[in-house]
Amino acid sequence: MKLFIEKPNLLKEKTFVLATRIVKLNRYLTSSKNEFVISKQVLRSGTNPGAMIREAEFAQSGEDFIHKLTIALKETNETLYWIELLWQTGYLDESQFKSLLFDTKEVLKLLISSIQTRRKNLSLKTRKIS
Repeated sequence: MKLFIEKPNLLKEKTFVLATRIVKLNRYLTSSKNEFVISKQVLRSGTNPGAMIREAEFAQSGEDFIHKLTIALKETNETLYWIELLWQTGYLDESQFKSLLFDTKEVLKLLISSIQTRRKNLSLKTRKIS
């Protein structure tokens, strides 16, 4: 019997790790800092990229795949904003900020690269058909 073995997907893994960290950040902010407004915003934007990557796995077309990754890119960029705001307003210490910033920027770079690669591949397919 052949088992389904999923090949490694760095973007999927990194967005899941980021989402997990964001959920823990939300828990920390609400329980330790009594912060409920920004924590809800960062929870929404920081967990969305992983969900969009999962949706993109079953995209209906190359354009749909790019669309879903572009939404993930926008949400990741928004997450950067909330993390910077939490740092500037004293809700995060420098170590927390730098660690979250690194992980978020890493996801941002992977998303940009994935979008560019898919666009390039779609462009090559279109040229071959013409």
